[in-house]
Order: sequence, then C-alpha cells, then structure tokens
Amino acid sequence: MRVLALITDAHAGQGGIQRYNLHFFRALSSSDGKTSVVAVPRNPETNGTPLLSKVTWKKPPSGKLGYALNVFKTLWTDGPFDFIFCSHLHLAPLAAILSRLTGIPFWLQIYGLEAWHVSKTSLKEAVKQATLITSISRYTRRRFLSWSGLDPEKVRVLPATVDNRFQPGPKPDYLLRRYGLTGKKVLLTLSRLSSRERYKGQDRVIRLMPQLLQVHPDLVYVIAGEGDDRFRLEIAARAEGLNGSVRFIGYVDELELVDLYRMADLFVMPSTGEGFGTVFLEAAACGIPVIGGGTEGSFDALLEGKIGCLVEPNDLEELRQAILKGLESRDSRLDQVERFSNLNFRRFVEALIKERIAVKGNRSLHREQKSLERPAPK
Repeated sequence: MRVLALITDAHAGQGGIQRYNLHFFRALSSSDGKTSVVAVPRNPETNGTPLLSKVTWKKPPSGKLGYALNVFKTLWTDGPFDFIFCSHLHLAPLAAILSRLTGIPFWLQIYGLEAWHVSKTSLKEAVKQATLITSISRYTRRRFLSWSGLDPEKVRVLPATVDNRFQPGPKPDYLLRRYGLTGKKVLLTLSRLSSRERYKGQDRVIRLMPQLLQVHPDLVYVIAGEGDDRFRLEIAARAEGLNGSVRFIGYVDELELVDLYRMADLFVMPSTGEGFGTVFLEAAACGIPVIGGGTEGSFDALLEGKIGCLVEPNDLEELRQAILKGLESRDSRLDQVERFSNLNFRRFVEALIKERIAVKGNRSLHREQKSLERPAPK
C-alpha cells in the first residue's frame, strides 16, 4: 500500500501533532511490512528524530503555492497512491481537491483547538469530501461534529500512543546536577511556550508556588520548552518572588526526554485547551504522577482519571490540593497506560483501513474502537 501524507512539519518537533504523525507512519509501515509513505511537509522544522525507513520525506517548499505545486508533483511522480492522509484540518482543502480529481480516498486527522470551531466555508466543504475522519479524543470529536454537520459514523476516535522507551527509572544524576536540583522536589511541565497556547496553565502553577513552598520549601517548578511566551512567564515568576524556585530550562533534546520525566516528582499541566496531551502518557509511563485539566481532551489522555488526577484547571484551590497530594504520592498507573500501547494503536489503524479505506470489515476491532466513543464530559 502506498500513502501520500500531507503534514504540517517534517520528521520534527516535540509537539503532539508531530509525534502523532510519526506514530501513525510507524503503524502503517509495520502493519503489513509492505506499506510505504511519501510525506510532503508544509514546514521544514526538524529535531533530529531518526527517519523511518519506509517514509520518504519531500523537501519543504516555500509559500502556500509552492506547497500545493509540490503536492501535485509528488502525486504525479511518486504515485499511484492508495489513500491520502491529511494530518491537519488546515490542509484539508488541498487534500479534498486531490481526492476529488483522482478518486483516491482521503483520510483526515483532527486534534484540538483548530477543529473545535470553524467558520471558513472552504474547511467546512473540505471535510465533507473525506472518506474517513479520525479524532485524537472524544472531546474534539464532539466539538467537531457540533459545527460540521457530518454523520457521526464518519468520525472515529484514534487516540495517541506512547513509545515503549518511556519506562520508569531512577532520577538521572546528570540532569539533577545540570539544573541544580539535587535533593529537591521537582514539579514539571513540558510544552511549547507559545503565546497562542497560554491555555497550558503554567501561569496558574506559578501563582500557586508561594503557597506550595510553605508546605514544601525544597520544591522547584521546572518549565521545559521554548517559545515566544517564555518572557511573559519569566516576568510572572519574578513578580511572585520565585527567582530560585521556578526554572526555565528551554528546549529539551529528544534523547534526554525520558530522563527529564524521571527527574520529576510530579507532572502538572492544568490545560483548558488540550486536544489530547501525549505528554501525560509519557510522564505516566515513566512512573510519574500526573495532573491535567478535566474539561477537554486531557480527560481521554488520563483515561477518565484512571491514569492521573483530573482537576478543574481554573479552580486554583482544587489545583493546589491536587499538587500537594501528588507530591506526597508515587502512585504508579502503569497498568492503565498500557491501554495506549504501540500495539493497540497499530491495531486501531489496521482496523480503520480495513473498514473504511479498503472497505473490509473487522467487527471485533470495530467494537474496540467504538468503546472509545462513549460520551465525553461537557
């Protein structure tokens, strides 16, 4: 099977969408040993993630027109293709045109905020052309269906997965020494520090730090990640007099990511806008207690509270109590994280291809897919 993939970034980034793409391509290429992917990225970002052997990455062009031309050229020179995978809603109009011209099935993946509310007519029309739409969470699926008007059967849930390399282990001495955290209790958030993603909630944790320090004077809040909102958060930390108790460590190398989680005593991201939140799974797989917002896609990532603690993110007292309780426990939920294993993810992908793309049934896996589509919290 040959797949043409329209994606936002190359083999890139620590963002949830980029990770999801790699997991999806890996699942495709390992499902039958014969499937190959030709990926056409919109942006050239890369973080040195090893390339997958059965994925051909096209060089990203400049500009929207250059991207469209590159996609049409790839379709002509690298085909034929069995289906088009569109990794982002904003690329859907182009994928819809390709599908309409060629008759190739079009699979659209949706994630979070970009799919919760849409007013553009071009996007509304494009999603109607999709053969299959998969959502990373029930919450995003519900929000998407509220404006798209599509048959709910057309939109399935395909949650993220977590790499097997995320496993429990001792605190890494080299990171503790590097960041001056030896003997400290460590609270961790990992995300992009983007002004467009202030919903992640780091500022809420910063506001609570003076109270948390009264109970745990040795507590340090480590904020990992980079972006244009870092300066604002640094100012907020200084305003609370937290110069030594909040550490901004910037971008984390992919090779150190597992150790970063192991360094922490508690992972917290009280978000109000997550489509899912793969970082919750990664932290939990490393044996770290986690706290997330309970009002959006984090509800699915934390398996309705079975993997971690769900809070009302804007209720600072509830968040404070959850953090204090989390710091006192080492409650492992590894048995629940297994639900999001690479094997299960691959099985879901195979089932969807058989049901919707290859037009073949697989009733047992269909039932397992449907179990993910219970009503999400409003």
